[in-house]
Amino acid sequence: LTPEQKFERLINNTMLSCGLSELCTFSFISPKSYNKIRLPEDSEKRNCVVISNPLGEDTSVMRTTMLPSMLETLSRNYNNRNPKAYLYELGKEYIYKGTEELPDEPQMLCMGMYGADCSFFTIKGVVEELLNKLGIDNYDVEAVKDNPSYHPGRTAVISKDGKVIGVVGEVH
Repeated sequence: LTPEQKFERLINNTMLSCGLSELCTFSFISPKSYNKIRLPEDSEKRNCVVISNPLGEDTSVMRTTMLPSMLETLSRNYNNRNPKAYLYELGKEYIYKGTEELPDEPQMLCMGMYGADCSFFTIKGVVEELLNKLGIDNYDVEAVKDNPSYHPGRTAVISKDGKVIGVVGEVH
């Protein structure tokens, strides 16, 4: 295995050992999905790759964040009366760089949970376990109140050496 494959396998094994189930969603989303997560109109994340021949409006752009896909899947599970869902997806986001260049495609991890025994601290614990398994220490956790997608009193940014490596939050 390549170092990247070993890294991904460690993430997958850690998520599974924490009780999460893997999810695989489409990389195409609707531009309206950004409204659902309350993304500001002037956000860089709204600048996305537009599909030239989409199957429909629901799949007309490449996602710049995996949050809408995760929330849609959690909503579908909740509407189907599943009492709880602990899900994660290791997938790509597509960062638009202009019409002449291919987009950046960073691999990202997105987790989503709901259920009677789930709270902000449950997912924070999973994140801490993942960071421990990856050998990442001396990171900072700082409360954030200005992220429009998350509850202002239940959101934190995780950073290492001044670089943001994650966001943990309860959906607003």
